[in-house]
Amino acid sequence: MARTNHVPRNSFLVPGITRYSRSVIYAKKAMYKRKKTPQPKQETKPEQIKTVQVKGEKNGEKRLVPVNKAPRFYPAEDIPVPKKSRKVNRPAKLRTSITPGTVLILLAGRFRGKRVVFLKQLPGSGLLLVTGPYKLNGVPLRRVNQAYVIATSTKIDVSGVSLDKFDDNYFKREKNANKKATEEEFFKEGEKQKKEFPAEKASLQKEVDKPLIANIKKDIDLYHYLRSRFTLTKGVFPHKLKF
Repeated sequence: MARTNHVPRNSFLVPGITRYSRSVIYAKKAMYKRKKTPQPKQETKPEQIKTVQVKGEKNGEKRLVPVNKAPRFYPAEDIPVPKKSRKVNRPAKLRTSITPGTVLILLAGRFRGKRVVFLKQLPGSGLLLVTGPYKLNGVPLRRVNQAYVIATSTKIDVSGVSLDKFDDNYFKREKNANKKATEEEFFKEGEKQKKEFPAEKASLQKEVDKPLIANIKKDIDLYHYLRSRFTLTKGVFPHKLKF
């Protein structure tokens, strides 16, 4: 007999809407026939009283004292207590089409339409670490959400790039004290001086881009491919393109 591919019992009609409801699947799988044997949970009650050693001949040497001492004063009004959240922030799962060295197309932000090279996924936030390289198309080291990129089939060798120094703390901005501007500064003519880019970050950018540019220059088409911007012209449909 010819083998057939396994078809799920409850398929999706459209994303988010299944063919059968939960109650129908419950009946189809005959879940009502399966006996559930709940295991008793061992409850461990915290200790309410502790034994404290007391000095002195006539004090009995030991005394029972409550662990949590009751407060002497009580608030006149009820103080609202914030509800404890059990949500745990976990980094998003990386798409299978995005691997180190994959060329991505940015879809949002100031560099939308630019092609960048994916380096790694940051462990804390789950965002993607990408670079232009900066010398080719002006895109520096940035964090990008994978929901706003298109993964292409083009790949670049990134084995020679050191990425140990880059994490979410690398992209944190320095907090400046809010100083109220004086009247002279408010009416002062001329534009404000731009803050200089840190020399340490500039050197790290060059250190990352140097081996990438060396690999990119081996293929002149790849060099011009990364320098160009992705655009759609009349009659070109994105769902019919093969990236």
